[in-house]
Amino acid sequence: MTIIDRIRPYLPVRRWRDPPPRVNAVRLSGVIGSVGGFRPGLTLETTAPLLARAFATPGLKAVALLVNSPGGSPVQSSLIAGRIRQLSEEKKVPVIAFVEDVAASGGYWLACAADEIFADESSIVGSVGVISQSFGLHEAIGRLGIERRVYTAGTRKSVLDPFRPEDPEDVALLRGIQTEIHDAFKRHVRARRGDRLKGDEATLFSGAFWTGRSGLDHGLVDGIGDVRSTLRARFGETVAVRLVTAERGWRLLRGFPFGGRIEAAAQGAVVGALAAVEDRALWSRYGL
Repeated sequence: MTIIDRIRPYLPVRRWRDPPPRVNAVRLSGVIGSVGGFRPGLTLETTAPLLARAFATPGLKAVALLVNSPGGSPVQSSLIAGRIRQLSEEKKVPVIAFVEDVAASGGYWLACAADEIFADESSIVGSVGVISQSFGLHEAIGRLGIERRVYTAGTRKSVLDPFRPEDPEDVALLRGIQTEIHDAFKRHVRARRGDRLKGDEATLFSGAFWTGRSGLDHGLVDGIGDVRSTLRARFGETVAVRLVTAERGWRLLRGFPFGGRIEAAAQGAVVGALAAVEDRALWSRYGL
């Protein structure tokens, strides 16, 4: 017997602890699409780096999506959701969505990219539909003595011009496009939610929206809960949740001469103000 063997019983025992379960979280908050100004919306360009970093950590138990969006661009909704599914399948990491104030329209499209959806009982979910809004101003400019002059090459280049009387052919064209987008939205929800959906599709896909509690009854979400309590119940009290954030930096005015910076800042402020009005209109549809 060696000296080490003789003293081994008296040596302190070192117990190695397993690392805590790890979950990375990505916040998907705001209007979907390029809104301009100093506050970019949710697009594939802005979210792809965050998603890539979120899925890059080895040994992840899950990636959590913190969704708070009233919707926006159907194209960007589809692109972002598609990237989430690609990364989830490539890395073999499940995705869990947590709805904050609202996941409606395109926001719900994003939430459906997850394998499971949780919401607060007062969250707003659903709005599986397509909307287009405009104004008819042809009578207003007539009363003001304004003559509208439009010159086009192509008979359909001035479709849905708000300064002309409504044209039934224009409306039919728009409704056809809306139907195609709506069909794509419905296919996505069916594919992701499957037999968890409850009730007739005429109601579920009518564009209506519900609270999280009612959304649970309709199968739009899987449970009521917040990110902290749900992940602790799922992975244990020691679960470590890390929020993946964008790299910070002031890049908006780089490359402009001094005078150009002032002009660019002024233009950005105007565009940002207009975008804020549009954003406000989207959020206000859901009483927020």
